[in-house]
Amino acid sequence: MVPVRLTGPRLAIREFQHTPGDVDALHAIFGDPEATRYLPFEPHDREHCADQIAQYLEEALQEERTVYRLAVTRRADADDPADATPIGNAALTLGGRRSAALGYALRPDTWGNGYAGEVTALLCDFAFGPLGLHRLAALADVANTASARVLTRAGFQREGRVRHDVYRGGTWHDSFQYSLLADEWRAGAGQGG
Repeated sequence: MVPVRLTGPRLAIREFQHTPGDVDALHAIFGDPEATRYLPFEPHDREHCADQIAQYLEEALQEERTVYRLAVTRRADADDPADATPIGNAALTLGGRRSAALGYALRPDTWGNGYAGEVTALLCDFAFGPLGLHRLAALADVANTASARVLTRAGFQREGRVRHDVYRGGTWHDSFQYSLLADEWRAGAGQGG
C-alpha cells in the first residue's frame, strides 16, 4: 500500500490508523446523530466504528485499490498528520469509466469553518491528478443546503434528484446528484472556494 497523504492550507488527509484515538475520532462523527443526519445510515456505536477502520485498512491494501476512506486532520493539531486526531472522514469510491463518487463527513463542532470545501478541493486534486479520473459524482440529501453550497462552490453541477435514495429513521429521503469533470476542475471552476 502506498499511503495517501494530501495537504491543504489548513487540513491534511491521511489513511486511518486502527488506534483507539482514530476509532474514537470516527465514532465522534459516525456516532453523532447531528453528524449523521444527512448520511445514509443511523449513528454507529464505537465497536462498529472500529470495524469500519479495519475495513478501510483492508480496502487500502487491495492490489487495485478502488476505495479511499481517509482521515481528515487539522495541520495545526500536530507537526505530523499521523499524530493528529481526525476531525472528519473523506471518501472516494472508484467506478467504471474513470469516475468516482466523492463524500465527506465532519465532526459537528468543526462545521462552519470552510473545512468541507478544503476537503472537497483536496479530493478533486487527488482524483483528477494522480488518479487520472475524468468524472466525480456526489450525492447530498435535498435538505443538506450546506453540502449543496460546498459542491457548487467547487464547480459541481447539479444533475438531478434521486427520489427515495436513502431509507433512514423510518423515512425515505431524496438526494440531489452532482458531478464535476476533469476539464472543468482544470479550468478553475470553483477552486479555492
